[in-house]
Formats: sequence, structure tokens, C-alpha cells
Amino acid sequence: MKTIKRIHPAAYHPIADLITYNPLPSHNLRQIDPFIFLNHHGHQTYPKNNNGLPFGPHPHRGMETVTFILEGDIMHMDSGGHESVIEAGGIQWMTAGSGLIHAEVSSEKFKKEGGDLEILQLWVNLPAKHKMTKPKYIGLQKDEITSFKLDNGKINVQLIAGEWNGNQGSFETISPITLSTIHMSEGSGLTKEIPQEENIFFYIVKGAVQVQGESIPFRNLVEFNNDGESLTVKASEDAIIILGHAKPFNEPMVAQGPFVMNTQQEIMQAYQDYQAGKFGTWDH
Repeated sequence: MKTIKRIHPAAYHPIADLITYNPLPSHNLRQIDPFIFLNHHGHQTYPKNNNGLPFGPHPHRGMETVTFILEGDIMHMDSGGHESVIEAGGIQWMTAGSGLIHAEVSSEKFKKEGGDLEILQLWVNLPAKHKMTKPKYIGLQKDEITSFKLDNGKINVQLIAGEWNGNQGSFETISPITLSTIHMSEGSGLTKEIPQEENIFFYIVKGAVQVQGESIPFRNLVEFNNDGESLTVKASEDAIIILGHAKPFNEPMVAQGPFVMNTQQEIMQAYQDYQAGKFGTWDH
């Protein structure tokens, strides 16, 4: 059985009027290789005629963003010409690769009508050999994403990437990764086998769960030791968790602003390339 190494509470770091909690990175944890960053926005209720999300055009290179829209919506636009509005239950997967500019804002409908909002964004690293891969974006609505039930229907697994119980995730990934959003009803439970050499990303979004018998409330990230192969989760109340696992890259990582590379020199090059207009033009 896998053992818990440490529990990391998410720190409160609001962005403008957006409630934001950030469990990774923290003072005690730089990454769970290859998972490197998580922002948890909301839950909050926006009034009518609001300004929406504050994430205007900005660049990225060397990593991927996975955005979980639990409530509300996100309008994505990027310098590669992609544009979409993804609503509650949907997922966006963007491979920044060699570099692109994107914006993540609220739709005109959400800004006009307001409503509940809860969105999480996870950054996944790219290995050195794929840092400069061609940028890519896919947004899928809730009904387009693989899902299946466990524990007699009391658990719903939204399988974003990887394989689980013969089901295949909805997004093809550059490096092997398993990632899911799990909705658990109070009293439900699951056990998942995860190879010992894989690192586990485990974040409690809502509710409270027992992990390996230890009670943990929401807005906590659980760090595991690389021992055992069995992970057991029981819901003390209705809960939502994000569960990911992958083999670590074990490569040097230099993260600075919106860029994640292997050396400081590559970071400097990223800034130079961005300023030279090599990330595409913004014409939205």
C-alpha cells in the first residue's frame, strides 16, 4: 500500500477579484514531476455585468496546461488561431511547446449574466526532447469526455488521459500520463493500482476524503512516497478529486514566469524569442 509523505494545504493568492488557491509549487514542494503547478480558482459567484476572468494575452513555452471547468466557462483564444468556449464539466488541454500566446477569459454571456465559477489549471511539464514541439490546443465539452462509474454508480470518473479499467482517456498525450476528475458520493470508495515508479498528483477540490485511512479536507494536495502500488480513497462527504500519475522525467527544471525549460539559458532564449515575435501574432 502506498504511504502518504506529506499533506500540502493550498495557499490563498487572489488574482484581482478572483478567489485563487495555489497548492503547487509551495515552500515545501517544488513539483511532483512531471506535475509542476496548480491554481484553484473559486468557488465564487459573479454578479451580472462582471469583468470575468483576468487572464488576457500572455505567452507560454515548454509545458502544457490542463484546465478543468467545474462551474462557469472559459473562452480560449491563442496565436495558433484556436478559439472556443468550454462550459461546466469541460476540459482544455493546451500544449505550449515551442511557444504561443493565449488568453483565457469569460464568455460574453457569462460576463453579462454572471453565475457560479470554479476552475482549476494544472501545468504538466514537457520532457527536454519535446520542449519545442509544435503548439496544440483541444477543448472538449463535458459530454465529449470519456466517463465511467465505479462503486455501483456512486463514483463518476471523468477520464481525461491514460487508461483505466479498459477505458481510454479523451486526450492523447505526448508523454504517458493518466489524469482524471473523480466525483464521489458520500460513503463511496475506490482502490486504484498505480505502479510504484510513478509519481501521484492527488488534489481534493471539494468535500473531504479518507486517503489510506487518513482524513483530509478539500484544498489539500497529498504527496505520496514511491512505495506500494495500491491507493484507497473513501468519501467522508460528497467530494471531487483530481488524480494524476506518471513516471517522473528526472530532468533539471527551470521555471520562470510563463516558461518552463531545462536551463536558465533556454529561459532567456524564450524571452528573446517572445519579444522578437516568434510566438505568433495576436490578432483577436
